[in-house]
Amino acid sequence: MSIKKEGSPAYSKEEDHVEFTSDQALIARLRRKIDLRLIPLLSLMYLFSFLDRVNIGNAKVAGLEKDIGLTPQEYSWALSIFFIGYIIAETPSQMLLKKVGPRKWISLCMFIWGTLTMLLAACNTAASLYATRFFLGIFEAALFPGAIFTLTLFYARREQALRNGLFFSTATMAGAFGGVFAYGIARMEGVGGLHGWQWIFILEGLPTVLFSFVTFRLLPDSPATASFLTAEEQDLCTRRLNADAGPATQTNFSWKQFRDVFVDWKVYMHMFPYILTMTPLYALALFMPTIVRGFNYDALTSQLMTAPAYAVACLCTVLAALSSDRHAERGLHYAIPTLVGVVGYILLIVTEHKSAAVRYIALTITVSGVFSSVPSMTSWISSNFGGQTKRAVAIGLIVSFGNCGGLISGYVYKEDQYTRGHAISLAMLSVGVVLILLLKYLYIRENRRRRNLTPEQFEKEASGEELCDWHPSWVYIS
Repeated sequence: MSIKKEGSPAYSKEEDHVEFTSDQALIARLRRKIDLRLIPLLSLMYLFSFLDRVNIGNAKVAGLEKDIGLTPQEYSWALSIFFIGYIIAETPSQMLLKKVGPRKWISLCMFIWGTLTMLLAACNTAASLYATRFFLGIFEAALFPGAIFTLTLFYARREQALRNGLFFSTATMAGAFGGVFAYGIARMEGVGGLHGWQWIFILEGLPTVLFSFVTFRLLPDSPATASFLTAEEQDLCTRRLNADAGPATQTNFSWKQFRDVFVDWKVYMHMFPYILTMTPLYALALFMPTIVRGFNYDALTSQLMTAPAYAVACLCTVLAALSSDRHAERGLHYAIPTLVGVVGYILLIVTEHKSAAVRYIALTITVSGVFSSVPSMTSWISSNFGGQTKRAVAIGLIVSFGNCGGLISGYVYKEDQYTRGHAISLAMLSVGVVLILLLKYLYIRENRRRRNLTPEQFEKEASGEELCDWHPSWVYIS
């Protein structure tokens, strides 16, 4: 195993990372080529995924609850059961993705979850809705952690936040587009003998099914097998990523790396800020039309009025991700948007009896803060676990735990008790900020400790197989 230490040409103390030296113009062209293939694909996949996940909120406003006789408790359970399937499947799905490859596994899951979304239109009882949403969660579990992992196969650690931001920003686009789309579809009430909410599920699930065939054709598994790259570009991409990975270049599936995930303190330190972020995020995504309707808009207008807030959040998400990569920093770019979300929830609480316009501005601030924290949050995870198996399983485990927030989110808001939901989300984000800053401090402290190792200490810590990010020459991004 190659060991990099201060004094080695590949070690940069000033930048705290290994820098691959090659023709930067060539690397820029390679990056653009990969961007043009991967980012539109992942973005559209996540757009369809998020639409299929949260369109039940639009369906509710369009009459789902009334037409199939759901109680408020049954509706909350229908929201939460999706995440039970999602949580159960996430880590096994990541292991299958590592073995099978993103192209086959994600495409198959996409076809199945699109079909299940369309089948939601046939649900006429609470039990049928529960079953369909449960399996929808199982197959949607492949995409989000799978997309994060796929990006790590093509981009250096300090290039991932922007790409995570670009594809995740489609979640906010899904909110904007979904509200406008649902506004139009809901007017199809009675067409073909179906309710408007049934058409929402059918017309939002169909594009997912069709796009799964595009994904199977175009999504690459790795730089070495990417047909859209020339042999020289494949080699350049592989070499620069190996240089960026430093001592953690293992690519084969490894049971040792799998086991190491469960005894790595970083996994648990990332889990808790993640769940404290994702619970308010999912609560907003699921209840946004209902919250907006509480501003005294009618049912159809409330669908439409979700769009501007999501559009602003989309812009903020991309800008935050761009800044995170430009400054090669994650912790503050995670904490500051979270603080903006805290301010937004405070404003929602104190403006409860103000005009609809004032409350809508507060809601826009909240959505922008909560959603724009995610790119730095996810790239912080993917950047600080070395070895492909360890990274894939760690991402799956952390995202799986974080999505327990989806289980909770269905109970955050109750009809006509929005202030209670805002207060719960405010408390979660406030604790999250403290944990984020603590984690940043721990990464800085560990990097300092490794830099100050004596040669003997360094040699001792560097002994062993498949150390990945535990190797003392690995530098954490804080």
